[in-house]
Amino acid sequence: MSHIHRPQQAHAFARSDRSSVGIWWWTTDRWMLGAVAALIAIGVMMSFAASPAAAARMNVGDPFHFAVRQCVFAVTGAAILIGVSMLDARGIRRAAFFIYLVAIAIMLILPFLGHTAKGATRWVQLGGFTLQPSEFMKPALIVLVSWMFSEGQKGQGVPGVSIAFGLYFLSVGLLLIQPDVGQTVLITIAFGAAFWMAGVPLSWVMLLGGVAVTGLSSTYFLFPHVASRVDRFLSPDRADTHQVDRAAEAIAAGGFFGRGPGEGVMKRHVPDLHTDFIYSVGAEEYGLIFSLLLIVLLGFIVTRGLYRAMKLTDPFEQVAAAGLFVLVGQQAFINVAVNLNMIPTKGMTLPFISYGGSSMWAICLTFGMALALTRRRPGAYSQGEGLAKAGAFA
Repeated sequence: MSHIHRPQQAHAFARSDRSSVGIWWWTTDRWMLGAVAALIAIGVMMSFAASPAAAARMNVGDPFHFAVRQCVFAVTGAAILIGVSMLDARGIRRAAFFIYLVAIAIMLILPFLGHTAKGATRWVQLGGFTLQPSEFMKPALIVLVSWMFSEGQKGQGVPGVSIAFGLYFLSVGLLLIQPDVGQTVLITIAFGAAFWMAGVPLSWVMLLGGVAVTGLSSTYFLFPHVASRVDRFLSPDRADTHQVDRAAEAIAAGGFFGRGPGEGVMKRHVPDLHTDFIYSVGAEEYGLIFSLLLIVLLGFIVTRGLYRAMKLTDPFEQVAAAGLFVLVGQQAFINVAVNLNMIPTKGMTLPFISYGGSSMWAICLTFGMALALTRRRPGAYSQGEGLAKAGAFA
């Protein structure tokens, strides 16, 4: 009796799999998912390179204390990303509403119960862990204002634009109380992008830009630490630029191929090497080619994400997805620009790479929301061709 051997499936799920996981697998942009997986893996690798020097500087006994914690953050962050990316548009709106309320509530009590570090009160202490609520507020805000913009366009009496601006000004006000000018700049740019994507008149966009530039310029006179950073950037010969100088030396010392894994020297002299200046650590140990690979991966997920957002037909999904990808891209640009001494220091982490639970979880939440909004919807096709078309770009 002959036996017929069927070829094994090349993928984890068959295209006919109608389970929630199977549908998610065939409707998600797996190119972006793979790029993010690579970035998270690189971030864990970089944490092992930076952890010993950071632990020695902070008098932590275990040299791999930060690396082990980053592994935990990466695994839980990946779970958040996948879980959130399985939601539909309604689920994303509901999640954003809940997250925004909780984040704003915590930010309201920060002046009274918050943890202060480096002259700012941005964190809440939870046992041996500090949580930064503004990190989670950012993606939730972009989703909510995009929702309000789309509702306002329907002309059904909903003051969507007014509500969106109210949410934005509330967020900015609480950020400046901390103070956190860097995050204010970030959400202002993403809010402006969502505002423009919503199809408002160009004159309104220009007016918003003028108000934003005026407001951000005034922070130079209102916040001494902002003035100090700008002065150091404009007049480095008359100010202490130790951290930026060491980061620049680390990048230059790496050359094309780097000193080698664990062979970096400058990381011992950069205070925030495992967070804001992790890019310089990677450049020294792995070289220019590795640094460019990071930029290419980050640029790929942002440009591909924006391309997919532009192809969406639902106004809310289009504006929200584009705003979220702008948020990720702008944060990456600011971090790399600071490391290259192109702009004043901002205290901004590198997405998926820098050490930190709040940073990792929030960026995974952001990308999970963006991935959910740009998924192919099987219901948009006939039953026979839905998953086949959904997997065409995978």
